[in-house]
Amino acid sequence: MTFADATAVSPAGDGRFHGGIEPGWDILGNADGGYMMAIAARAATHALGRPDPVTATAHFLRPGTPGPVEVATEVVKEGRRFGTASATLERDGTPLLRLLGTFGSLESSAAFERVDGSPPDVPPFDDCVELEPTDTFPPPFMGKVVVRLHPEDAFAGGVPSGKALVRGWFALRDDEPVDTLALLVGVDAFPPTAFNAGLPFAWTPTIELTAHVRARPEPGPLRCIFSTRFITGGFLEVDGELWDSTGRLVAQSRQLALLPA
Repeated sequence: MTFADATAVSPAGDGRFHGGIEPGWDILGNADGGYMMAIAARAATHALGRPDPVTATAHFLRPGTPGPVEVATEVVKEGRRFGTASATLERDGTPLLRLLGTFGSLESSAAFERVDGSPPDVPPFDDCVELEPTDTFPPPFMGKVVVRLHPEDAFAGGVPSGKALVRGWFALRDDEPVDTLALLVGVDAFPPTAFNAGLPFAWTPTIELTAHVRARPEPGPLRCIFSTRFITGGFLEVDGELWDSTGRLVAQSRQLALLPA
């Protein structure tokens, strides 16, 4: 099943959409947060009639498991270039995720650009370490996407690098193009930066995830980097960048995660 099929929704009237969390898109039984975010965002694109998320923020309220879901959308504002909508992913009336986003069309780009940065230094795609899915780690979700890690960040021999940093490549399976909705999965597809930091925990549940989409990716795998600078007050942040095959920044993200008690 393609990513497009796994995130498909159909109108149910009054701004509501039917959808489903498909098996295999999970991490330890719970659906990947970026995948759930993409389902909600797809419903919002239909509600607004605008194809691309420009900025989307999701608050994760409950875990999602395979099965039918509904998305309740509300158009907050319609403008000339952009529209804003909320989308609540629900099961049996219980909210799992609530998203607020601004959507538009990223078909054309602005004439002026200034980028004081560059894609991460990552070895060629075939020289990086592919995460193959298992029942635990790597999780089944890795069978739905392609993630290849920088050899220095791949927990070689089970030993973390000591840096809260993860770099590598992201793609969809079977050469399915990565569109702007799939970027929402890409920003949440890599192992937690905490794995490499050598900290005494392995699970950092997401409280909130924000993605800024800058452009539609050109064909090919994306170079990605995720880093954490501050682990304080029982929380950590993860800052992400996704760059396409032409070396263009296509998405950024910030995630707030909770340290297990």
